[in-house]
Amino acid sequence: MPDHQKIVKAVIPAAGFGTRMLPATKAVPKEMLPVAGKPLIQYAVEEAAASGIETVILVIRNHKSVLQAHFCRNPELESFLEDRQQKAAADLIRHLAGLAEILYVEQERPLGLAHAISCARPLIGEEAFAVLLPDVIMLSEVPVTRQLLSARERHGGSVVAIREVESDDVERHGIIRVDSDVVPPSARSVRIAALVEKPSAARAPSRLGVFGRYVLEPVVWNFISQVPPDPRGEMQLTDALNLLCHESPLFGHFFEGSHYDAGDPLGYLKANVEISLRDPRFRQPVLDYLSRLQPFAEDSASCPPATLLGSSATR
Repeated sequence: MPDHQKIVKAVIPAAGFGTRMLPATKAVPKEMLPVAGKPLIQYAVEEAAASGIETVILVIRNHKSVLQAHFCRNPELESFLEDRQQKAAADLIRHLAGLAEILYVEQERPLGLAHAISCARPLIGEEAFAVLLPDVIMLSEVPVTRQLLSARERHGGSVVAIREVESDDVERHGIIRVDSDVVPPSARSVRIAALVEKPSAARAPSRLGVFGRYVLEPVVWNFISQVPPDPRGEMQLTDALNLLCHESPLFGHFFEGSHYDAGDPLGYLKANVEISLRDPRFRQPVLDYLSRLQPFAEDSASCPPATLLGSSATR
C-alpha cells in the first residue's frame, strides 16, 4: 500500500451568485437553501467530517455571514430551546459547531472554481486536500469523499468522482477521456488522459462525467496558476486538471451512492422529495401526499400558467 500523508483539510467553495436558482438566491446564499430541512452547505460539511476531514475551509463572499452564523455557537438560541424543554433541538444546534474546525476565506469576485480553490491555498499550504461542491448532494453508506480518499490510499495520485451520464446530460459536466493504455490500479478506478469542460455530446470523448468531489495533490497549484480565463472570465478547475493529468497521475473513481444536482431548480425539487423519503419522519406522509397528486397533475396539464401561479390576472 502506498505511503501517503493523511488528508485532513477540505475546501468547499460557496462564493458564487447561484444564478441557476434566482430569484431565491438574490438575498439568500444558494448554499443555505434547505433540502429536507437541512441547508445544502451542511450536507457537504457533514460528509467531509464523516470522511475524516478535520478542517473545512469555506470560500465565501464577504456578505455571506449567514454561512458563518450557521456553524458558530448560538448560546441565546440554545438557552431558548432548553428553557422550552426542546433539548433535542438545542443539541442539534450545538452539534453544528463541533462538526469540524471551520475556517473562512473570501473570494471577492466569482471568477470560477479554480480561482475559488486558489483562495484557500494560504490555509492549505503544500498538503493534499479534498474539494466538495456543496450544490451536489451525495448520499451513500460510505461517504463519497471517504471513497476517494481510500482510492488515493490504494493507488496514489489525485482522484475525482466519476459516473456515466446520459447523452443529454453530457453538456452539464466535465467529461473525461480514459487512458486505455494504463492498467487500472483498482476495479473502480481509471487513469484519466484528458478532461473537457461541458462539451457537446458530439465532441465528448466519453460519457464519463465528473461529479463535484475531488482529492487533489498539492501539484495542482502549478496547473491552476497556468489556467487562462474562459470566455466568461472564469478559471475552470477542469482545465487545470486537464493540464495536470499529462504530467501527474489523475484517476477517476466510480463512486457508489446517490447524487443530486441541488443547484438546479429541477434537481433541487428532486432532492427534496427523494431525501425526504429517506427520512422515517417524512416517508409515509410524503408517500401519501404523492399518491394524491396524479389527479392534480392531470388537471394542471390543461391549466394556463397564470392560473397555476395564482397571478394577479386571475385574482
